Amino acid sequence: MKMTRRELLAAAPAAIAAQTMASPARATAGSDILAMTAVDLAAAIRRRDVSSREVMAAHLARVDALNPKFNAIVSRVDGDQLLHEAAAQDEDAVKGRFRGALHGFPHAVKDTAPAKGIAHTQGSPLLRDNIAAADSLVVGRMRAAGAIFTGKTNVPEFALGSHSFNPVFGVTRNAYDPRKSAGGSSGGAAVALALRMMPLADGSDFGGSLRNPAAWNNVFGFRPSFGRVPSAPSSDVFGQTFATSGPMARTVRDTALLLSVQAGSDPRAPFSLKDDPAAFARPLDREWKGGRIGWLGDLGGALPMESGVLETCEKALMAFRAIGMRVDAAAIDEPAEAMWHTAVTLRHWSVGADLIGFADDPAKRVQMKPEALWEVEGYRKLSAIQITQAQMGRTRIFEAFRKAFATFDFLILPTAQVFPFDVELRWPTEIAGRKMDSYHRWMEVTLPVTMAGLPALSVPAGFGGPNKLPMGIQIIGPAHADLAVLQLGHAYEQASPWIGRTAPAG
Repeated sequence: MKMTRRELLAAAPAAIAAQTMASPARATAGSDILAMTAVDLAAAIRRRDVSSREVMAAHLARVDALNPKFNAIVSRVDGDQLLHEAAAQDEDAVKGRFRGALHGFPHAVKDTAPAKGIAHTQGSPLLRDNIAAADSLVVGRMRAAGAIFTGKTNVPEFALGSHSFNPVFGVTRNAYDPRKSAGGSSGGAAVALALRMMPLADGSDFGGSLRNPAAWNNVFGFRPSFGRVPSAPSSDVFGQTFATSGPMARTVRDTALLLSVQAGSDPRAPFSLKDDPAAFARPLDREWKGGRIGWLGDLGGALPMESGVLETCEKALMAFRAIGMRVDAAAIDEPAEAMWHTAVTLRHWSVGADLIGFADDPAKRVQMKPEALWEVEGYRKLSAIQITQAQMGRTRIFEAFRKAFATFDFLILPTAQVFPFDVELRWPTEIAGRKMDSYHRWMEVTLPVTMAGLPALSVPAGFGGPNKLPMGIQIIGPAHADLAVLQLGHAYEQASPWIGRTAPAG
């Protein structure tokens, strides 16, 4: 019999509970709750070892203690209201009614996604007073699964760039060094997650917006395959296929848990994938002996890298060898410069179309940051021929990856080209002596995956550079191989026990 969406969501915690029934006994203190993985926390709530109210109180105390310094969560919801909502979920639990995989989970939504009744600013003064009238599709799925929304996570203005600062809420600071950038645009999400202000985080990703901050805060960020997590409502369900929502977490199993809630087809999204999302909540263990990893590095010297980035990432590759895989140098046929120009054209097309209405109003235009206006002006100059050529370029990128996957099971790239930079810097203008010609050129390493629509999991790679700051690598899989990427990420994590032991000082 075909399961309903609600039944699918209810199945996820059951699968999780099966994995964790042997977990240590009841957690009673707030510190114990904060130390739990999301998978274990979901099982504990379901067993009623902890109450949703206890979970909420512990996380709100953590936010009160750390958020003033790091500024990860904004537009906070009243604490008494949140505790009341948590108590209502406890009443349901007593009656054996569990809303889904996230029952009783405190959660702050990325401020690019509307959550009904909460400010939806996108970090722009133009939207400072905008209150969302309805949830987006993904937010609605998280709410239906039992998440209790505590506020929003901070972003750059209109999510442009990988440094989370804006004129509405200010700057978010790195969980491992508050003098450094948190990355972005899911910077607030990554920091709140790393500092245990919430058990899971949602992000979104075009130019590495959940991969980059995950790398810079020593957590996991998964960009799903095109169509895995549909976007709705949308003004263009056929052309805008670059950005996607995705999960962020402190473990791969937790990442997969949130994906089991976010994923699934929707009739409003014609390219959405119809696979059963409950599959992501099942055990991720798998044998990898004999598998092949292709290391793409700096794309044959085409991408400038800050000193220490490649060395940190290459050291992380040893974990794949430890689980029996072979790691060799790899390449993709499409030149890096061509991929960059394809990405810039299609980004102008996507971002410019969203923002041109604001830019055409003189009173609103003066309140927009220069990077937003640069995208709009680039959009104005585009011709149909240029867009067509860029779409053909995107096809070549996909084919270049597909050819590489004929030799390798997975491909690996660094997640970023620089370590977290000074929090007062707008964006890096130079890497290894090479000038950056746009506000996002320094994020170029994430764009080939975006253009190809492939699944990519950013996993912690280690700490490097002169300040020993976090870096990550991207595990990239063939189209629609999301589960396999998560399974490999889980094996990598098990072979890299330092990840869980290296928590921020907070």
